[in-house]
Parts: sequence; structure tokens; C-alpha cells
Amino acid sequence: MATMTAAQRRAQARLAYDAFVRSCPTHQLLGRLSDKWVSLVVAALRTGPMRYSELSRRVAGVSPKMLTQTLRALERDGLVSRAVTPSVPVRVDYELTPLGHSLAALLAAVKDWAETHFDEVHAARERYDAENPGDLAER
Repeated sequence: MATMTAAQRRAQARLAYDAFVRSCPTHQLLGRLSDKWVSLVVAALRTGPMRYSELSRRVAGVSPKMLTQTLRALERDGLVSRAVTPSVPVRVDYELTPLGHSLAALLAAVKDWAETHFDEVHAARERYDAENPGDLAER
């Protein structure tokens, strides 16, 4: 039986990733990335570094708690970097990392698709609701 190097074992494990399996790390990562706040924060940071207050204004509807949790999770995942500048008051800037920029392009495409096709989706919803009035009680 041939022994494998650590790099070979990692490569083999990578091939075994299956996002449809709940315990797979990629399944968990997709869950994180599909969060609406993650998508909106990453899209906002695509234009460049922002302070917390700027992000809060840009991402409408996000609570301070949720924005903080989202930024911490993105920083932990290596998608966002946090730079603290000592001053009074302390200045904190958030910026996408190279890994975050690679994700931002994909999420921007989804955001653009939603903005472009919302009228069609809205019309489909209205047609569905008109044809399936009993489903309204379940929503």
C-alpha cells in the first residue's frame, strides 16, 4: 500500500467535497455565502474600503448587531480585512481581500440579475398567486 503525502491527502479530500452533504465544509460555506447580508456587504465593499458607519448607511435595513456579526464572519473566512487606525475616535476600515474580490464578482452578478429580472419574477408571483389562491394562507 502506497503512502500519501500530506499534499496528496488534501487533494484527495478536496475531490471528496460534496456541497449536497450537510456535514461537508463546502455546504456550510455556501450557507454563509447565501446570506443576504453577506451578499450586500460584499457588494458594497466591492467599490473600495469603507468605515462601519458608511457600510451601515449603504446596506439598508441591516441592524448594528447583524452588520457586526457579518463583518466578523467575513473577516474570519478571509474575505474581509479590518484595519484599525489609532486616532480619536478610533478609525476602523473594512476592505475585501483578494479572496473576497474573487467572490464579489460572482455576488455582483447575482445582485445585477435580481435587479434586472425582478419585474419578471414579480409578474410570475402574481400569476402564481392568482392561479393558486389556497397557497396564500400558507405564506
